[in-house]
Parts: sequence; structure tokens; C-alpha cells
Amino acid sequence: MGDDEEVKMTSTEEEDVQAIADATDTTKSKLGQPSASEESASPYPDMELCQEIHKLTVKAQGYNTPEFQTKVLTTICKDLENPTLYESLEHTLGVTTGIWGVPDIQAKKEYNSKKMEELEAKVEEAKESAGDMEVMDARVTVARFAAKAMSQEDALASYQKLLDLPKISSGKKIDAMMESARVASFYGDTKKTAGFIGSAHKLATEGGGGDWDRRNRLKVYRGLQHLLERDIKEAAALLIDCIATFSCNEICSYQDFIVYATLSNLLHLPRPQLKAKILDGPEILSVATDIPAVIKLVKALYDCDYKTYLHSMVEVEPILHGDRYFQPHLAFWMRELHILAYKQFLESYQSVTLQAMATAFGVSEDFIDYHASRFIAAGRLSAKIDKYGGVILTNRPDLKNAQYRETIQRGICS
Repeated sequence: MGDDEEVKMTSTEEEDVQAIADATDTTKSKLGQPSASEESASPYPDMELCQEIHKLTVKAQGYNTPEFQTKVLTTICKDLENPTLYESLEHTLGVTTGIWGVPDIQAKKEYNSKKMEELEAKVEEAKESAGDMEVMDARVTVARFAAKAMSQEDALASYQKLLDLPKISSGKKIDAMMESARVASFYGDTKKTAGFIGSAHKLATEGGGGDWDRRNRLKVYRGLQHLLERDIKEAAALLIDCIATFSCNEICSYQDFIVYATLSNLLHLPRPQLKAKILDGPEILSVATDIPAVIKLVKALYDCDYKTYLHSMVEVEPILHGDRYFQPHLAFWMRELHILAYKQFLESYQSVTLQAMATAFGVSEDFIDYHASRFIAAGRLSAKIDKYGGVILTNRPDLKNAQYRETIQRGICS
């Protein structure tokens, strides 16, 4: 083709491009209009900063640099003015940057303590001369300042005082519980995070205190907590249900949320739904260019392009390592992604040679033999390896017979 020749798209290709553009515009338009609850949600603790601190502490690829370290610590000093967090992070990293010296840290602690006393005085003033609403607003101000500039203990104690007010609506209680959950999550306290989210969910469902928007945002909190607890199936169901209505930027970015929803559902969605809900989902298409490695992984699995899939796993691994929800279970995720591809490949065969499978995945026979044998031994693949013949024999369970046996057993037990 000459340099002056124009490349023309077919009408189908033009329609596909336009569909993606329309989906992107529509979704970005929706995301540009935050809900009332989201607008009133506290920006502190800053969960984007929490993600950056994680990348720094685990030495994530591309973030283990002096420049990034300085950026994160400067944010803590200048934006949060939180000396306790600054001290803790420098100790964890084993560095002394000098952004704040010992006198600066002490002075800032004294200033913040004085500020807390002033805010507490305003609470007392509101109790004496104003109404319940003003008292609650003053308590919210104390709690949010503590979440920004004080320790985890101070912040949670301040939120507990807010929750202990005698006259506070169920909706405001849910807000306080979700903000408390973010404080606990910021500092990596999984047990307390789960407790606050559980209490908020119970109040929203049983107490009737949650409007639609609060319940929708709470669903994201629950989904991410399940992800952190490695309850991937439950997380997948909750997260995919919120894709079109996401309004929770205070806990994670929309781009990160799409990664969580996509990868969790990759392990559990049937192949047709993977195409409809992930690859062709307009909300996911709107950020597809920002998460190319993740989309490439999903598309390769759907297309049965196993060689590209394994390469994509290598590209996705640093993303998982640098994310605070994925990294604690990194080995689990890499294993499950591996098993997922092996299962899908073997579903098409009663028997297949190790050489044919190795060729499809772009690896050696020894690689396939080593990993497949481990997955078979662990009961994760219904197959067996004939090492002498160089063949993998699938051993699919007979679904009808299994259902029959289960029905008979239930009849005997009853």
C-alpha cells in the first residue's frame, strides 16, 4: 500500500468505533455527575494516597523510586499535615527524608492537638446554644479532621462519639460507619473494616436506614472487602452489579473499580456473559484504553488465544502486586488465572498431547507437565497425565449421574 493511499473502514468497523465512542461519552457524562451522598462523603482518609503508600511499601514496579517516595511523603506533610502517619511511613521504609524534622513533627502534633480541642469546644458550644443538627455537624467536623490529620485511634474514637449521639438518623449513622471503615482500611485493619461495613449493611437492610444511593455505595464497600478476604465469587457478584451505577470515588477510582470488577468476574462468569458484560460492556469500554493489559487478558481467554493469555498474565502481575486488594493474595490470583485457562483448553478434548497443549500456550512440554500435574494433584483439574504416551486425558464428571446420586442420597437421608 502506498503512502498516499487512504485506509478506509468498513461500515461495520465504523459502527463499532462509533459505539465505543458513544459508550465512552455516555459513561463519562454519568461519572461527571456525582450523587448527593458521594458529594457529602469525606475526602479523608485519602484512599488514593493509601494505594500510593502500598505501592511504595511493597516496592511495586515503576514506583520504587526516590521521586515517588518524596511525592508521597510530601503529600502527607503538605496536604494532610499528619505527623503520626509521616513518622510511621518513614519508619516502615527505613528512611529519613528530612521533609519534616523532629521539631517540625512535634510542633505539628501540638498544633493538631490544639485544633482538636478547639473543635471539641465547638461541639460543647453547640450543645448549649444550638440544636441536635448543629451538634451532629460539629461532631462530623471533629471526626473528619481526625481522619485527616490524627492517628487511627483518634479518628475512630471521634467517629464513635458521632455514632453515640442520642439523636442521629440511620442514614447519617451509615455514613459514619462507612467513613470509619475507610479509616480502618487506610491503616490496614481488616477486622475493624469488616466490622464497620457489616454494621452499616445490617442497618441499611434491617433498620431501613439506607436510601438507594447509600445502599449502592455500600455494595461497593462490601465487594472490595470480600475481594480483600479472598471471597472472590461474592465480590464478583457485588462489583459487577455496581458498574453502571458506580458513585463511590471516595474509596477507589472508577478505573481501579473496573479492574476489580473485571478480574473477579473473569474467574466466575460463563464465557457468553464474559463477552456481554465485560468485553462489550459500555462502562468497561469507556476505560478500556486505560487498562490495556487487563482487557488483553480477558479478550485472549475469550478468543482461546492461550499464548497471548500467558503473556498477558505476565503483564497483569505487576498491576496485582501494586494493588492493596490484590497483592496479599498474589500467588492465589496467578494460580487461579492459570487454572482458568487450562480448564477452558481441556474442555474441548477427551485427550490431548502435552506437545499440542504446549504449542497452544507457547511454552515447553515440561512447563505444561509441571503445572498441570500440580493442579490435577490438588483436585483443580479433572484430568490425568499419561506420561508414557505424552497425553493428558480429561475426566469430566458425569453431571446427570452426579445429580441422580445426590437425589437418591437426599431421599435416603430424609
